[in-house]
Amino acid sequence: MKTSRLLGLAMVLVWLAQGVRAQPGTSAASHAGPAATLDGLWRGKLLAAGGALDLSVSMVRLTGGRYFAALDVPVQKLNRIPIDVRQPTGTDSVVLLVSETSSRFLGRRSPDGQELSGLWCRQGQRTPLTLHHEAFDSSTPADAAARFRPPYQVEEVTVTSYTARLRLAGSLTLPPGTGPFPAVVLVSDFGQQDRDGLTPGAPVTMLSYRMLGTLADYLTRRGIAVLRLDDRGTGQSGGSGDSATPIQRAGDLQAALNYLRTRPEIDLLHLGVIGHGEGANVALLVAASPLPPAFVVGLGIYGLPGHETLLLQQEQVWRAQKLPPAQFSLRVRRQQELYDIIRNPANLAQTQTIVANMLHQGDPALSAAEGQRQTAALLTPWHRSFLSFDPTENIYAVQCPVLLITGQADEQAPPARHLPALKHAFKASGNRLVTLYRPKGINHLMQPPLYQWNMLGGEPKPTFDPGVQEFIRRWVVGHAGN
Repeated sequence: MKTSRLLGLAMVLVWLAQGVRAQPGTSAASHAGPAATLDGLWRGKLLAAGGALDLSVSMVRLTGGRYFAALDVPVQKLNRIPIDVRQPTGTDSVVLLVSETSSRFLGRRSPDGQELSGLWCRQGQRTPLTLHHEAFDSSTPADAAARFRPPYQVEEVTVTSYTARLRLAGSLTLPPGTGPFPAVVLVSDFGQQDRDGLTPGAPVTMLSYRMLGTLADYLTRRGIAVLRLDDRGTGQSGGSGDSATPIQRAGDLQAALNYLRTRPEIDLLHLGVIGHGEGANVALLVAASPLPPAFVVGLGIYGLPGHETLLLQQEQVWRAQKLPPAQFSLRVRRQQELYDIIRNPANLAQTQTIVANMLHQGDPALSAAEGQRQTAALLTPWHRSFLSFDPTENIYAVQCPVLLITGQADEQAPPARHLPALKHAFKASGNRLVTLYRPKGINHLMQPPLYQWNMLGGEPKPTFDPGVQEFIRRWVVGHAGN
């Protein structure tokens, strides 16, 4: 981005106001001084009703240029709240996204690198804030940087998917020591998500939830190496998410596994996959290949063909709207016919016209522009492929240990509808190494009931259920020979 410093900050404000996440840069404009890399403590006073709040932001630069950062506000008892640090390339702007408190800081560095001045934004309010740099005290063994840094190695990596001719960016977290360690690759559900399980472009709200990042941290702290990647067309990965069919995603996963097989820190005999939703189905596709992982963990897995899965999800939306029975039945029939036409296109151009006509008949008030947008979304390669995808088709070839976890409160992949088909397919395969776990009260995102969420700043904080995390860890370790 070739622009002035002031324009650079203005652009960031526009991006965030529109809900579009700025792409992470590896460096900001060069500065002199000890704070050139942002390492250290950044302290300031945030004006609030009745006075000012002392807050501090700790930042530690990791391998590859990203930062491990956290927020502390002692008076509000906020400690080590994760921060996503963004530095738009070619500017001196710094953006701090604090998803767990629905906050963000939009700042600009001073010429000497010792101050970050800008706006603290939360719930529609923008408050001026200046953060002053303090170097970590490295004179003692237990310095601030050591206390803050995660107790494991974080490495930025690039995985090449040779069949697709693209590169996927991600993070590899390695436990302390030399290994070799049992390891897993994390695979996200459908929809474009970054390595932490967040969807770029989504608003920063209290419901922001780093499902994959949270699980990776939990497992790595307990001796399991974890590789997680930005999906195609997301974050720093190349390609397009609209064209990432389950088969193509399986190729990306195989590339990730092959990358880990080149690393001496990884125990090659105990290298598995943990997939969520469609990611679990992708993991089983790879498990049915000639070079399978040692084990598979599926979270909220789909067992029905894609067109049935999406229709069930749509029916839930209509039921929540309390539509009259006749209107509900009409919508279901229309949706079924729409999916059948998309799954069996005789001619793509003709199918586009048919789909657009069906959408307009279903909603006469639909504008031409919105109709074109919806038609394009329905006819992406991913959507067409997913509608025809049968998760049970290749299960007969899966012979590795498999753990399937589906919460009883999962409305996106209800276990009563999705698990029977999978159980039948595994039984037919002769694989006796399949474990099913249906934790009570757990939803599709592996979250416990709302009343069990931790409170943060007086508001509930979404969290990966600790019991499910520990169940996953024990099962993986049990199948890693440890």
